[in-house]
Amino acid sequence: MTRATTVRAVLAAAVLLVSVLITLTMSPRLGLDLQGGTRMVLQAEDSDTAKADRESTDRTLEVLRRRIDSLGVTEPTLTRSGEDRIIVELPDVQDPRKAADVIGKTAQLTFHAVQGPGGPAAGGGKGLTLPDEQGRELALGPAALSGAGVKEASASFDAQQGAGWTVSLGFHKGAGRDWTRLTGEAACHPVQDERRRVAIVLDKRVISSPQVSPTVACDTGLPSGSTQITGSFSADEARELALLIEGGALPVPVEIVEQRTVGPTLGAAAIDASARAALIGAAATALFITVVYRLFGALAAVALGAYGVISYAALVGLGVTLTLPGLAGFVLAIGMAVDANVLVFERAREEYAGRPGKSLRSSLTAGFKGAWSAVADSNVTTLIAAGLLFFLGSGPVKGFGVTLAIGVLASMFSALVVARALTEIAARSRFVADFRGVNGIAIPGRVRTWLTRRDPQPMRSPRRWLTVSAVLIAVAVAGIVVRGVNFGVEFTGGRLVEYSTSRPVDVETARSALAGAGFGDVEVTTAGAGDISVRTGDLDNDDEHALRAALAAEGGETTKVRDELIGPSLGDELRRNALIALAIAVLVQLGYLAIRFRWTFAVASVGALVHDVIILIGTFAWLGRTVDGIFLAALLTVIGYSVNDSVVVFDRVRELWAKARRKPLAEVANRAVLQTVPRTVNTGMGALFILTALAVLGGDSLEDFALALLIGIVVGTYSSVMTAVPAALLLERTSKVPPPARTRAPRAGQGAGRRDPHDNGARV
Repeated sequence: MTRATTVRAVLAAAVLLVSVLITLTMSPRLGLDLQGGTRMVLQAEDSDTAKADRESTDRTLEVLRRRIDSLGVTEPTLTRSGEDRIIVELPDVQDPRKAADVIGKTAQLTFHAVQGPGGPAAGGGKGLTLPDEQGRELALGPAALSGAGVKEASASFDAQQGAGWTVSLGFHKGAGRDWTRLTGEAACHPVQDERRRVAIVLDKRVISSPQVSPTVACDTGLPSGSTQITGSFSADEARELALLIEGGALPVPVEIVEQRTVGPTLGAAAIDASARAALIGAAATALFITVVYRLFGALAAVALGAYGVISYAALVGLGVTLTLPGLAGFVLAIGMAVDANVLVFERAREEYAGRPGKSLRSSLTAGFKGAWSAVADSNVTTLIAAGLLFFLGSGPVKGFGVTLAIGVLASMFSALVVARALTEIAARSRFVADFRGVNGIAIPGRVRTWLTRRDPQPMRSPRRWLTVSAVLIAVAVAGIVVRGVNFGVEFTGGRLVEYSTSRPVDVETARSALAGAGFGDVEVTTAGAGDISVRTGDLDNDDEHALRAALAAEGGETTKVRDELIGPSLGDELRRNALIALAIAVLVQLGYLAIRFRWTFAVASVGALVHDVIILIGTFAWLGRTVDGIFLAALLTVIGYSVNDSVVVFDRVRELWAKARRKPLAEVANRAVLQTVPRTVNTGMGALFILTALAVLGGDSLEDFALALLIGIVVGTYSSVMTAVPAALLLERTSKVPPPARTRAPRAGQGAGRRDPHDNGARV
């Protein structure tokens, strides 16, 4: 065994051991749909400067969402109830009282000049008198700037200066000038004079009143980026203060009027059905890849199992909240993680068949080397999208970015380290190398054999395929215009009704009863001491009576205890942030692909992505399916899959074109498409097995999610070949960029390694 193989094997064993320990010793954080959580009802109140109406309550809701995100609570649900109430649902909160204290604070932060000790403040009575940190009265001038001017706040431990925990502040441009002027005026007073101090006030309490450093000259002041709040903070106090400041001040004060626990939105039966579907789908994927690639396929299935353990351990270790769509996406990623292995094995098959006499081990090494650029580029583009969704998005979009990034990194490790170590060890066996029917690499595969025999020419008429794509887009747009998009309650708001029943009714029974009465799309949870909470979209009084009657059939006498109109949980700001994050992610991917490939390939890839998104939304419009938060997760997954697929095809086009620069690009593209079709078919089949199992066996809770992904993957597979490549061919007719340069072949003596005892003398 070579040194490189030994290193990979040891690294894989170490990572797997740590992952298993994390899996066995740490419990996952589950979302509202799987475990339930804490529900708080906040009442917005009028302040001196703002009235608690619908507009100010919506602004308060978005500030609370940012604050909850800073708390580390992922996948929360926030909705406006009526005109001036906010319902906050937090999954898996360990200390609800502390969370309530933090999110409920008004956090009105202001900065004041100190006018002197005690007594009435100067400035015509516009100031105030407050005790400082030591309890001594200070006369403060009017507020010079507010917390709204703070751009960022972070807690850190200052060991060098001995200041302990501090909070560093950065200001927006205009507020930074106000801060410089405030500290510059204070610096005009002598050292130790009270007037050289600046008071930082949070909710009418002086949290810090530092003196401006003697090194600061009069009227010069401190720049906005070098401000620290000190005040003998503990670590928790400093972090909480930074959280409150950066989260922003609430437009209006809020008071917690109700707090109680709520049960999961999905019953145990739905969760069990989804788990069974996931296991069956994963087993079918493993069986499929084993049948196609024999022993090496079985080893890849083992690596996929390792991927599952590693990515799950990473999610648990990082404290990511797991929801049912997230878990379904995680299981789907197992099916998609097979992509890297399929790329390697198909390249190894080409090497083995294209160079008679080449050893199995050399073919496998060449397969890993040849597939590396496609694997790297496709995963880098996905990581770019994941990072931007995390940093620019909020709520479920941010959570999806974390899950996606972990899945990508874990799949690369499983394919390039775990699978490679296992297959290289197996390739050293004479039995595996000599028997073609065992290793799976020495046999060409049925799809490749059929394509070689028929030799189709799909790229001979690229305009024909673009016409088909244009027709599909037109049909999809017609569905959006004619039928309209059926947005779910997360986007539109609706009605929240709670009932008390004389007999206990579990969530699964209540959901089945309501589905039988025609309310299949409602969200059902338990609330408090056995009450049933129903959240739905448009619901008139007749429908409400029918809904109550359906519950009464199971729970006996049913009394309505709450009936409120609610706003969307995916509010305007969250949707706007999601669209901005997605747009920037697409633009950055466009730039990356233009640098790594060609601008024509980049534009064609993004065009195929837009094509897939429009068709998926249009199909759901024609079918009348609900577009909700679960659909949003599926849509983001489809976008990643679409770019990944296009990158693989264009990577092969670039490689073949560099070797045959004088050949027509259409001929090169046709050959590239035929060579990547086996990979596309096998990868798509792996994902389809899991999605079919989720759609058929996962129950109503995952039906729309699986359907969206099934449509997205089928359309994405088509567009990566029949939309992206023809579009690139037409764009290349207007491009003056020369063909890609041919990669230099290694000089004699380079790349030669130790002799393989099973090699027949051929060299790469």
